[in-house]
Amino acid sequence: MRMKQDTLEQIKVQIRRVKAAGGFYAERLADIDADDIRTQEDFEKLPFSEKDDLRNAYPLGLAAVPTEDIVRIHSSSGTTGTPCIIPYTQKDVDDWAELFKRCYEIAGITKADRIQITPGYGLWTAGIGFQLGAERLGAMAVPMGPGNTDKQIKFMEDMESTVLCATSSYALLLAEEIEKRGVKDKIKLKKGVIGSERWGAKMRARIANELGVELYDIYGLTEVYGPGIAINCEYETGMHYFDDYLYFEIIDPKTGKNLPDGELGELVITTLQKEGAPLIRYRTHDLTRIIPDDIPCPCGRTYPRIDVILGRTDDMVKVKGVNIFPGQVEDVLREINGASSEYQIFIDHENGRDKITLFIETPIKDVEGKAALEKEIRERIKSVINVGMIVKAVEVGDLPRSEKKTTRVFDYRY
Repeated sequence: MRMKQDTLEQIKVQIRRVKAAGGFYAERLADIDADDIRTQEDFEKLPFSEKDDLRNAYPLGLAAVPTEDIVRIHSSSGTTGTPCIIPYTQKDVDDWAELFKRCYEIAGITKADRIQITPGYGLWTAGIGFQLGAERLGAMAVPMGPGNTDKQIKFMEDMESTVLCATSSYALLLAEEIEKRGVKDKIKLKKGVIGSERWGAKMRARIANELGVELYDIYGLTEVYGPGIAINCEYETGMHYFDDYLYFEIIDPKTGKNLPDGELGELVITTLQKEGAPLIRYRTHDLTRIIPDDIPCPCGRTYPRIDVILGRTDDMVKVKGVNIFPGQVEDVLREINGASSEYQIFIDHENGRDKITLFIETPIKDVEGKAALEKEIRERIKSVINVGMIVKAVEVGDLPRSEKKTTRVFDYRY
């Protein structure tokens, strides 16, 4: 995708701002003169920024405005190490609300809807982002936050919520609980807006069928506003993103070289209007591709698109010399009848060799059927991924459910 001239001008303005503010980017771009960036190729020579850079700028080294102009901070998720503190000006908060409103509108959500918000509030950007968008849209927000499934279902019934916002893991937990309690006929949900973690086609189908809703995959990260920077439309041809606020690139994660539209690689984001903490060529480590402009979306919207997030570069594990992504396993399971959406992979080291065990839920009850399923999955994974796995079929519900993100891979080798 060729960079628009006005996008290039916006980037040059941002570079001047961050350099004038001092801090991390002033040092990183010390030898860069914004006036020398005349083409897309010039821009692509600029250095990347990484999450470690943001951590090293703790607490407010990313700020490109005076502290009195900062109205809020958020922090990216993570349980170890120095947090990444992202400052927001009032314009940033307003812009984020506008982006999220666009996402709701693309999903066909209106001010007549009642939006039940289950992601967490606080330093994390999730819950408050969903609420900002609902308020900007003029819809009723039901700001539940995470957990307390009994109360979630009660409010879903009593408030007649029509939209559920959740992680895919918690949406599945709620769907299973609603089915178990036999209250589906009391639930008025029509749509689900799901974000925060990668989810496969089987999980999508289960949630949609059990809740009886249309599902929309929303994307975002704390470093770049939060959730609400991209969403799929009803045609599910990829996620529309907002190129008046953000510039997307796809790079080879190993070489850092830009890849042409349509090729899978790592998403890199530059913010075009952010004031509090502008980002220049920020490596997200999310794997996707830009859908070429010559493949228009049937919805008629002109916002460009990225594909669904296929995984993260840091989700990869290397076993027996083979690079494995959870998404590859999901792609195999999607094609196999009897394999549920829920799985976990355990890797350990025994007798000098790596051993991989894949636990997969199945509705199949008989021993022979489970054995046949295990054999089919084992052979298909060996053929597609070129690695041997021990496959164990378990009952639906045996694997743990989560109110947040589900951990798929447990590596006990180190």
